[in-house]
Amino acid sequence: MTPPSRPRSPGANLRTPRKPADQARGSTRRPAAIKRESRATKTAIAVASKPLTPSQRRYLRGLCHNLKPLILIGNKGVTPSLAAELGQTLDHHELVKIKLSGGDREERQQQLDVLLEASGAELVQQIGHVASVFRRNPDQPRLALPN
Repeated sequence: MTPPSRPRSPGANLRTPRKPADQARGSTRRPAAIKRESRATKTAIAVASKPLTPSQRRYLRGLCHNLKPLILIGNKGVTPSLAAELGQTLDHHELVKIKLSGGDREERQQQLDVLLEASGAELVQQIGHVASVFRRNPDQPRLALPN
């Protein structure tokens, strides 16, 4: 037994023909996929340059809760190689937890300030020795932030 077919609108399967001018001279327009990609990249770069809103920070704090620290700062403190590693990790994950080394509060704040300046990331939250930072990947955004 065949399933009953649904009634279709009269123009459901009709394709829109190309304009004769496009056929005669050939289209010089870029494909739609490239246009969409460039718009998405521009939007991602624009989003990356804006500071986080309080609702976006709240959303990211909720996502940070289950993360484990990916960057651990040891006795040597913040080195150029550690800053480069943080940049690569932010490109891949966008949202990263950092475990700061021991010491007093001012020393931990200095370490965090150096890392944020070197990577261009924004601080989401800091609780004791653990900080969460966020930086949007302009090429392939992974996290959708609320408006």
